[in-house]
Parts: sequence; structure tokens; C-alpha cells
Amino acid sequence: MPKLINNVNLTIEEIEKLKSLTHKGSGASARSIMHANILLLTNDGLTEKRKNDREVAEMFDISPTTVNQVRKLYTTGGLEAALSRKTRMTPPHISKITGDFEAQVIAAATGPVPKGSARWTLRLLAEYCEEKKYIVSISHSAVGELLNTNEVKPHLSKYWCTPKERDADFVMKMEDVLGIYKMDYNPQIPVICMDEKPVQLLNEIRERVTAKPLIIDPETGITIRGKVEKIDSEYVRCGTASIFMFTEPLGGWRHTIAMKSRKTGDFALLMREVSDVYYHDVEKNCIVADNLNIHNKAAFYEAFEPQIAYNLCQKFEFHYTPKHGSWLNIAESELSSLSKQCLGNQRIKSINELNEILKIWEVDRNSRQKGVNWRFTTEDARIKLKRLYPTPLFS
Repeated sequence: MPKLINNVNLTIEEIEKLKSLTHKGSGASARSIMHANILLLTNDGLTEKRKNDREVAEMFDISPTTVNQVRKLYTTGGLEAALSRKTRMTPPHISKITGDFEAQVIAAATGPVPKGSARWTLRLLAEYCEEKKYIVSISHSAVGELLNTNEVKPHLSKYWCTPKERDADFVMKMEDVLGIYKMDYNPQIPVICMDEKPVQLLNEIRERVTAKPLIIDPETGITIRGKVEKIDSEYVRCGTASIFMFTEPLGGWRHTIAMKSRKTGDFALLMREVSDVYYHDVEKNCIVADNLNIHNKAAFYEAFEPQIAYNLCQKFEFHYTPKHGSWLNIAESELSSLSKQCLGNQRIKSINELNEILKIWEVDRNSRQKGVNWRFTTEDARIKLKRLYPTPLFS
């Protein structure tokens, strides 16, 4: 059987309409604009400028089959059919998904998982509904659309740490930190929050394909789709590092640096740098940190001579966040911003390269004086976290 040829012979009016659509948009969808470009480029009325299906497919990063389908729609249904891609002429069938069925699927997805399965999947839910005779047959993709419509995500799990109720130790440390945050700004007694973040050093195996912006064909004036960045899933492990974050929320200052490890010596060395380089002329530093075993004044005596260690002990006053209360440490929020704004999906192969990137982020953020407006107070805690407070022994 000979291959069916879909001829596209645009009239002058159709060409003008398509050019107007591609140049102005006129509220049309991106798909309609791309279809208009395809028809203009593959117009059989062109001679020298006409492109074949494969050339057009490469321009728009689509398959040649898609190009041929658009031409077929024009041949069988006309210009409007090719732009809107409405090929079904028969009325749609009545949906077999009823409200009762939706309720049964949601109840199953939020209920216990069958024995032998770790979690619900779309295919497992579809099979389960057929076994229970909720419906004669249904595809896993239809189940997925149903769950998305109702914002149900059985494949996701949320993890959180909550303190035990009536926990006097948690309450004491929480109110201590909140009291520190409530103090007025005093340049002689700065409040500095510190935290660490582990990071894996990775290197590329293959060079990334960089993103390409939208470009305009100089010959036809047609806009060609750009390309997104492509990253190879393979990588080389180059070890690990630990990012230390020091930030003074009211001063709009932060200092971050990566070290090979997170040991007592690393902590003591960086604390001495904070004292001698950044806050050498203050009375004392109030340090807010978590309860990691290296976050204490004893680290100074392990790392330095007794006199140096003693002087550092006089310079720092530690205030610890409670267990399961890391949200009270503003340095953790700064590390979150660092991860999103600076690190992203970059693959960084060495500590030197990582520190160069961190330094650029630090200088930019400090120059813009990005501070923190902490609003959660002790009064709020005594209302919203009342369950954490123990019952007083004496009234």
C-alpha cells in the first residue's frame, strides 16, 4: 500500500493568519503557536525555504511524527483542526468514575497498605480497586489523575521531630533562646547563631548541555523553541565536606566556610576566627547553637594553649537549642537559603571550589544587609506550645 502523503498548501489568507499568530500570540496556547510554525515551515507552496519533517523536528525539539501529525490534521480537518488539535468528532463518553468510586479510592490510598507492599503505588491501587470490584477496569494513570485532583499523595511520607509533652528541659532551653532573640541590638554583645551542614563533593563525568533561549529564524522570522539544561545522571564522588554557618541576624551579617571535617579542632579554630577577626572589640558574644558534643567551651582547651582557651571562654556565652528544636536556630534558616540560592544542583568537586562559591554568596548577601525579623516570642510559645509546659508543682 503506497504511503499517504499529507500535502500542506496554505492560502495567502492562511499564511497571514499564521504569521500574525506566531508574531503576536493573540492569547493562543504555546502548542497552537508551535503548530502554526510547523505549517509555515512545511508549506508545500514554498520552494527554497521549505523544510522537511526532520529539520522542523530538530528546530522545535520534537519528533518527526509530531510534525507529520500536524500536517495530517491540516489535510483532514483544515487549519483550525491543525491549530487546536481537535481530532475526535464523536461526543465524549460518560465517565465511569463516580463520586462513590472517588471516595473508595481515597479511603484505600490513605488507609493501610496490603501485606507484602511497602507503600501504595498507582498500579497497586488500580489492581486493588478491580479486585474489590469498585470498578470493572481502570488504568493507573486514571487513578493518578483522580488522586491529583483531590490532592492525595500516598507515595509521600512526612517526617518530623516533636518533643515529648510536659518537657521541662525543652521549655527551659526554648525560652532561653527566645529571650536572647528578644534583646535589643547591642553591638557590644552581638547574638550569633551557628550551625553546620554536610555536603557531598561531586564531579561531572560528561559535560552538561547548556540551556538555549528562544531564538528567531532570520529567514522566516519564526520563533524556535529553546532547550532546557541537560544533566547526566552519572557522577564521580570526590569525598565530603562540612559547611559551617555563623550569622548575626540583627546585624545582617553571616560568615560561611567549608571544612574537610566537623571535629572539635575545626569548631574551635572557627570560633577563634570569629572572635579575633570579626568581633575582636566586643565585650562578649552570645552564641546560639545546638547540643552537638563539640559545641562547648571544653573544645577550646583541647585545641589551644590554656591562656588562649581561657580568653576564648570569657568571650563566648553559649545558649543551646533544645533537642527536636533546631527550628529555633536562625543559622539553620540561613543554611536553607544557602542551599537554594547558592548550591542548587551544582556538582562541586573540591573544597577550594566550594569555598569560592560560598564566598561570593556571603559577600553578596552581606552587602545587601539581609537580616532576619524573628517574630515568635515567649508569650506565643506559652500559648501555642502549651502542651509542652509541665504542670507547676506549686501555684
